[in-house]
Amino acid sequence: MYEERTARLEGAVVWTHGGSPTGTGRVLPDGCMDLLWTDGRLLVAGPDTRAYVPENPGDAYAGVRFAPGHAPLILGVPAHELRDRRVELDALWPGPRVRRLAERVSAARDRAAALEELALRLAADAPRPDPLVRAVVAGLDAGRPVAATAAAVGLGARQLHRRSLDAFGYGPKTLARVLRLQRALARVREGVPYARAAVEAGCADQAHLAREVRALAGTTLSAYVASAKRDTAQPSGSSTTA
Repeated sequence: MYEERTARLEGAVVWTHGGSPTGTGRVLPDGCMDLLWTDGRLLVAGPDTRAYVPENPGDAYAGVRFAPGHAPLILGVPAHELRDRRVELDALWPGPRVRRLAERVSAARDRAAALEELALRLAADAPRPDPLVRAVVAGLDAGRPVAATAAAVGLGARQLHRRSLDAFGYGPKTLARVLRLQRALARVREGVPYARAAVEAGCADQAHLAREVRALAGTTLSAYVASAKRDTAQPSGSSTTA
């Protein structure tokens, strides 16, 4: 069972996953990074460019999914260094500090709430999110072309690409594809017909959406819908498992 709620940290989501041994546990790219707790450990889920299928889908997790571009500021690591990776937090920070933090979360009755508190404290000590990064996400998520988004924020194409690698883990064209896929699948989960969902999200047609689902999610539209129906709340991004 997967559940999520809006976090007290701006743009973030707190989630829990109780384990689903019979499900696929497929994690779709979403442009985000997560701080995870499982089995007494703290990990980081980097930005995905393709679907991630965990080795142990039955494990229980708690997580905080940060808004796109926010986690690198908190972790002090460019997003592209963690692209398509799940890493132990102590690979990024001093081991003794990470052990203390993990023990604090593990001892809490509500580990998701404890992880949220940790994220709030870490964010308070980190640089504030860059308004330019937020503007890039907003422009691309609205379906604006990459060139128009770059112009709107006052960056050249190469500058935007470099900033995107550090903030999101990949270039703006990949981020635009990921965000478009998420928009389309959100409409599909609402029961909107495939063809209409595709066009509303910015795809050329249903066939275009089907190709993107296979390329980025590693499945088919029909298989995705069947999986979504099996869960009361379908995880849709890097937040479900690691």
